Amino acid sequence: MRAQLDATDWRILKELQSNGRITNVELAEKVGISPPPCLRRVRALEQAGIIAGYCALLDEKAVGFELIAFVMVGLHSQSEADLRAFENRVLAWPLVRECYIIAGETDFIMKCVAPDLTAFQDFIIQDLTSAPNVAGVKTTLVIRRVKSEPGVPITVAQGRRPMRS
Repeated sequence: MRAQLDATDWRILKELQSNGRITNVELAEKVGISPPPCLRRVRALEQAGIIAGYCALLDEKAVGFELIAFVMVGLHSQSEADLRAFENRVLAWPLVRECYIIAGETDFIMKCVAPDLTAFQDFIIQDLTSAPNVAGVKTTLVIRRVKSEPGVPITVAQGRRPMRS
């Protein structure tokens, strides 16, 4: 069920999404309410699971992960048990940063990071292609990131979805 959020909730979410380190006092000032109700609203948004957590976004290359790749994986069997077994394997692979079950030609798409091509190839050969039930793997190496905007697009106008121009 979709949460019922008012304009103030949406303003809070927009501010927190752009700066998760903002103080409650600064946040309250930006959204136009006093700090105590602002803090109550943030805690309510956290408890409702709308705010799932906070993290620092790292620049992969600045910390030694030069390679970013997308990997499409097809399985021999798509039974629920086989899908779950593959998902559990994915959870144990540190190079896999995001993974989705998708509809189409392949079953999964994963975003991977690696220090270099050799480490990525080792992962593909030693872990991924040797995993049970893997029928096929297609990889795409990222040349350059054009946009990275985590979160969701928020327009404060009563929480409506942004319009395309």
